[in-house]
Amino acid sequence: MAKFHLTAKQAVAFIRLTDNKHKEIGYGGGAGGGKSILGVFWIIIMCLKYPGTAWLIGRKELTNLKRTTLLSLFQVVDIMGFKNEDLFTLNSQTNIITFPNGSKIFLMDTAHKPSDPLNTRFGSLELTGAFLDESNENNIGVVQIIKTRLARMKNKEYKLIPKLLETFNPDKNHVHRRYYKPWKEGKLLPHVTFIPALATDNHYLDENYIEQLRNADKITRERLLYGNFDYDDDPTKIFDFDKIQDMFTNNNIIPSRHQLYISCDVARMGSDKTVIIVWKHRTVMRVVTMPKNTVPMVVDAINNLANKYKVPRSNIVIDEDGVGGGVVDYLPGCKGFVNNSTAIETLGSKKIHNYANLKAQCYFKLAEYVNKGEISVYDNIPEEIKELTIEDLEQICQKDPDKDSKVRVETKEEIKEKLGRSPDFSDALMMRMLFEVKSTYKPYVA
Repeated sequence: MAKFHLTAKQAVAFIRLTDNKHKEIGYGGGAGGGKSILGVFWIIIMCLKYPGTAWLIGRKELTNLKRTTLLSLFQVVDIMGFKNEDLFTLNSQTNIITFPNGSKIFLMDTAHKPSDPLNTRFGSLELTGAFLDESNENNIGVVQIIKTRLARMKNKEYKLIPKLLETFNPDKNHVHRRYYKPWKEGKLLPHVTFIPALATDNHYLDENYIEQLRNADKITRERLLYGNFDYDDDPTKIFDFDKIQDMFTNNNIIPSRHQLYISCDVARMGSDKTVIIVWKHRTVMRVVTMPKNTVPMVVDAINNLANKYKVPRSNIVIDEDGVGGGVVDYLPGCKGFVNNSTAIETLGSKKIHNYANLKAQCYFKLAEYVNKGEISVYDNIPEEIKELTIEDLEQICQKDPDKDSKVRVETKEEIKEKLGRSPDFSDALMMRMLFEVKSTYKPYVA
């Protein structure tokens, strides 16, 4: 076998992929850092060294996996001095690579599928370890279920701890929260590691490729050349990322004359949460979450908060879609929020009913206040709720901004696809804006 040369960053990652400490390994940041090469090299070595083991190579779309990651695997095999057919067999029908010693590699798409919301297609897998290429494209739910399938194939026999390698480019989703942010703050858990790698770290890379990145637009340079995770590269996002974070440090002083409100997003199904927010003017005073609940439970929770903070029924808004309709029925006098209802014509509008629906109108009103620094959150909010709220707002995007049509935001289902969960916290924040748009209501005059 020919000697395979790793870059310095790949060598660090490989050591952590083969130690007895790290179970979750994040690698990447920029383009050209050797992410796919690292992943397939590790998998090949493990298959050869440990007979009968089982490994997963996954990417969101199987087509892209075959066009990119699988070609990297063939490239590594060639560099190692082998021919594919001498080292393993690839079944193009089952997408399984089998080695003579019984080791297997499963090539699978990891896209979230509405027909399989619980990712049951991974449930029968028994894996030794896994490599998710471009993991930032994956739904976090898929990542979590794959982690449960590790350490199930000869790990005990070979004394191998379960390993999950995730490679990715900068993205403000679960890879930012799970790897980059705690790495930057020095708060990575002991079993988690992150190795940032850029094109400039890869001395095997053609200099022309790096030059192309240098000559690219600013967004591409920031993300793919410099590996900047905090650079906002999506012009359709309606919230400024820095302003979202400022919500938790604004510490606005609220005059006592301002009214209190309650907004509630009621859980619909599955892993959705009921989120109830108590407001004083535009400051979040309290957030209550209920992971599993019935209509009476939600009604009681809202009543208790309304009584404690002296919030009148007319200042309570509840998601009326689905299960929430029952909650509204039990709380006469409160406002029901129907996401797809007609937008409210407001004073000063240059264009009548410019928004496709009330949800879009309220999200853009929320973005207006957040981006102006006029929304604040109480100081001791639990860190988990803070992080989930930031993630939710970061994913709210205008849908089809280039089309000459009414302004709309992406649907709840589209956002769930990106987050791997329902945007319950941002929806609860958004509904508070009903009182803001109603305050500028323009009555219809025949």
